[in-house]
Amino acid sequence: MSSPFRKGARPHGVAAAVLALALSLLPALAGALELPRARSVPGGVALIDLGPALVAPQASVDGVPVLVSGRPGGWTAVVGIPLEAAPGERVIEVQREEGPAARVSFAVAPVRYAEQRLQVAPGKVDLSAQDLARHERERMRSAEVIATWSAAAPETLRMRPPVPGRRSGSFGLRRVFNDQPRKPHGGMDIAAPTGTPVVAPAAGRVIDTGDYFFNGHTVWLDHGNGLLSMYCHLSRIDVKAGELVATGTRIGAVGATGRVTGPHLHWSVMLNRTLVDPALFLADGGR
Repeated sequence: MSSPFRKGARPHGVAAAVLALALSLLPALAGALELPRARSVPGGVALIDLGPALVAPQASVDGVPVLVSGRPGGWTAVVGIPLEAAPGERVIEVQREEGPAARVSFAVAPVRYAEQRLQVAPGKVDLSAQDLARHERERMRSAEVIATWSAAAPETLRMRPPVPGRRSGSFGLRRVFNDQPRKPHGGMDIAAPTGTPVVAPAAGRVIDTGDYFFNGHTVWLDHGNGLLSMYCHLSRIDVKAGELVATGTRIGAVGATGRVTGPHLHWSVMLNRTLVDPALFLADGGR
């Protein structure tokens, strides 16, 4: 006997009633991950309701896969918004198990991040030809890391601070050196003494470690479905690529490697290849 739930079939009669009952019971039977704090601005996170479905819909933005979290009673697309995004309407593509792809729009509100103007020695702003060539090689390597997508869903979408300390640099800060604008700050800086342990804020897999010109000793973690995190300026690295780490596992120690003026941890979080504010993933908002 053929199943009324085979692909391409429309449930009807008793089958439809069973499906409706299953959807009504599943929210009570299956827990969903706690979502990050929504802030639909450049550099923020948009939470888009995709409705109920027995199988999680697939979503993408500009051709890049988007993390979808939830349960059959209701799914949510968790979308990272680029810092350079203009306020207005953005669109994600949603593909359900059956039917054509749909376009779902959401609004991006304007935001104004702090600006810092500094006067520094010219040699600290412009790179030498050798340093510029190194940076370009490292930029290509980073692009490969950033494109990581693993099918396993994250264990959590809420993170613990990777190191205790005062937040010394906020996400989105716009720095201007000698009247030359630089890219906005793509992470959270946490001030702490050299040697302070840095731990994984959520379970994941180490996908890259290395010594970078700007970032110094660096560790990248893959938490699943395009949720990545990066830890920079470390004085030491205590993990290797391919290693699985649990929440709270030591991955390195605070340092001042790379282009920095003092010891601190630079922590970045990325969704769908987009840097977003790490504070949105902290229970206390990063205070």
